[in-house]
Amino acid sequence: TRDLALVASRADILVAAIGKSAFVTRDFIKPGAAVIDVGINQVTDEAAARDLFGDDAERIEEVRRKGYTLVGDVHPRHAAQRAGAWTPVPGGVGPLTVALLLRNTVKAAKLRRGAQGLRGAGA
Repeated sequence: TRDLALVASRADILVAAIGKSAFVTRDFIKPGAAVIDVGINQVTDEAAARDLFGDDAERIEEVRRKGYTLVGDVHPRHAAQRAGAWTPVPGGVGPLTVALLLRNTVKAAKLRRGAQGLRGAGA
């Protein structure tokens, strides 16, 4: 897409699943838009973490302690400044994904149990 930032900045709902740390900056985000950040990337450099998270002591300490911190495809400070709502990384779409996976697992188990019951009834 030519001028991706311009195209994206027109969206009321922006879903980012690019695979590049903080690729989506303020230029991509329409003021007040809902931003869903699907990306999960590691930042291993303390200076890069400061650029992304400002003086967020927990994130900086996480880089020191674990050697990395997680960031999505959306620049977190830019999203916080422009978006009406956004899913942080970590803690955004992950819990929703788990909830839907569990719901679908229960649904599949019920369907399987029903199919087994039908097979047994004809024997």
